[in-house]
Amino acid sequence: MRPMSPSGATRPSSRAGAPSSRGPEHAPEALADTVGVDADRIRGAARLYAQAENGAIYYGLGVTEHSQGSTMVMAMANLAMATGNVGREGVGINPLRGQNNVQGSCDMGSFPHELPGYRHVSDGAVRGSFEAAWGVTLDAEPGLRIPNMLDAAIAGGYRGLFVQGEDIAQSDPNTAHVKAALAAMDCVVVQDLFLNETAAFAHVFLPGTSFLEKDGTFTNAERRINRVRPAYKEKTGLSEWEAVSRLATAMGYPMHYASSAEIMDEIAALTPTFRGVSHARLDAEGSMQWPVPDAVSMGTPTMHVGGFVRGKGRFMLTEFVATNERATRRHPLLLTTGRILSQYNVGAQTRRTANTAWHSEDRLEIHPFDAEERGIRDGGIVSIASRVGATTLRAKISDRMPQGVVYTTFHYPLSGANIVTTENSDWATDCPEYKVTAVEVTASNLPADAEPLAMTATEPAE
Repeated sequence: MRPMSPSGATRPSSRAGAPSSRGPEHAPEALADTVGVDADRIRGAARLYAQAENGAIYYGLGVTEHSQGSTMVMAMANLAMATGNVGREGVGINPLRGQNNVQGSCDMGSFPHELPGYRHVSDGAVRGSFEAAWGVTLDAEPGLRIPNMLDAAIAGGYRGLFVQGEDIAQSDPNTAHVKAALAAMDCVVVQDLFLNETAAFAHVFLPGTSFLEKDGTFTNAERRINRVRPAYKEKTGLSEWEAVSRLATAMGYPMHYASSAEIMDEIAALTPTFRGVSHARLDAEGSMQWPVPDAVSMGTPTMHVGGFVRGKGRFMLTEFVATNERATRRHPLLLTTGRILSQYNVGAQTRRTANTAWHSEDRLEIHPFDAEERGIRDGGIVSIASRVGATTLRAKISDRMPQGVVYTTFHYPLSGANIVTTENSDWATDCPEYKVTAVEVTASNLPADAEPLAMTATEPAE
């Protein structure tokens, strides 16, 4: 069993990066070739950060969508503590979330191991307060994350799924595996604005609502709770929380709220960091940054002033361990995926707008040397294959990517970019490793509008 981190997540085993000793093998000179940055530049960046009057770290999915993403976040926290860049304005560790209200979703216990307010489900006192309020018994063991759910579905032990506002059949890695899991389930319920790729597997489809119809709160990356009010009444006649309440009631658990304000009141009653928050206060006084410990406080703009809640900060050993996903003779290039400004996530909403004028299809960006070596021309159709699958894309020759690395977005289901991404994920969170997939790219004679070539394959030993 792996040792536990302060959050309750397991720390890396020897496979995932458990520390042993820290010697010259960790010096900038030793890792310069691995990271592709000269040792002097690494030291210069470190000194620039350490000597700054205020040093703030902002990071996005380029850090977390790796097998060692959690280790990287811990390493950044180590740096901030070691240099005194915590507990003051203009410093700290600041995640730039992949989508709006991800912060609010996490605050409300969207993790399988935590209840609202980042409190572990194994805490009997915390669990007891929710059990008393809801009149149910809660499991002290963490639930499953999405990859675990899909694996269990294929194994026959996970039979139903409620998917709300997410298109996992397009956005999640190893598309063939995801679709096999969805097809294996007895009941898939999808609630969304549009009939997306996941909806093709739904036994029940419930209409969702847009942000223009929502009544509640969104929370941003600086923990600021913002009041969200509907521009017009829901076109479906029900808010999403009302649909969920009716479904729960029909399944035997009476769930009744008079309004979204009543839900906020329940959050405040059960979650200490939100104790002073209410719709009435937000309407009258404006946004607040949690923790808001009482009805007088306006929140906490700066965290950890004067110290940490636990006392002294805890430094974590963060041994570098390279991903298991490596370039091979069969798959010599590394694929990284991401988003583009004009399209949102999997494009379910933005592909239906004039934004397609700026980004009408997913294209594979490839370095001129790699393209010439493979006989690939700009705008030509290419096949991109990994050890789990293959698809076709139009090539874009660009020196924006370094030699040996290719890049594409995943906004269009026809491109099937996630057909080729693998099951590799972060050791603690199971966040998929979208940024590193070993692939090969070849010129293709398939037409541009051909269906993606989906297949499964096993990498032979080399």
